[in-house]
Amino acid sequence: MTYYAIDFETANNYQNSACSVGVVRFVDGVEKDSVYSLIKPAKMYFRPDFTDIHGISYGDVRHSPEFPEVWQTVVEPFLKSSGEEKIHFVAHNAQFDMGVVRACCDYFGMPLSNADYACTLQIARKAWAEFDSHKLTYLAEKFGIIYKAHDALDDARTCGKILAMAAEKSDRSIDELFSQYQKDL
Repeated sequence: MTYYAIDFETANNYQNSACSVGVVRFVDGVEKDSVYSLIKPAKMYFRPDFTDIHGISYGDVRHSPEFPEVWQTVVEPFLKSSGEEKIHFVAHNAQFDMGVVRACCDYFGMPLSNADYACTLQIARKAWAEFDSHKLTYLAEKFGIIYKAHDALDDARTCGKILAMAAEKSDRSIDELFSQYQKDL
């Protein structure tokens, strides 16, 4: 199964304030390739506490393309290069990341991709019910995955690995596990 782990960082509380995106293509649980881009948010307001978390500031994105250009020239060509008819996204706390996609597409009057998604946070809660936490940072530490938290590409990569590990733990195929949690974008 081909799936795309996706993660966004935002500039503020508004879901249409995407300031970076990372997407990693996995085939049968193995990373194949990835894309990353900074994004100039719809409104150029960065909450200082958000910048403290992800390290992205106004100065970093002021000359970056806005969401439509990033989505149409970086993300969509990457998604379409696999030849899949329907795109399968995974995200950790997918409600947030899929909300960013919807909000940005709505704000800029863009159609949504033909996609579905599954949430690795929900999957992890079921697969490792005995864990004290299911945050991506906790899971990464627990499984020895070294990554930079709140970096969109590293968060996406780690999320994609978590899906493969959960499938292995549950002794199911990635496709079966994804199908159990799948929702339409």
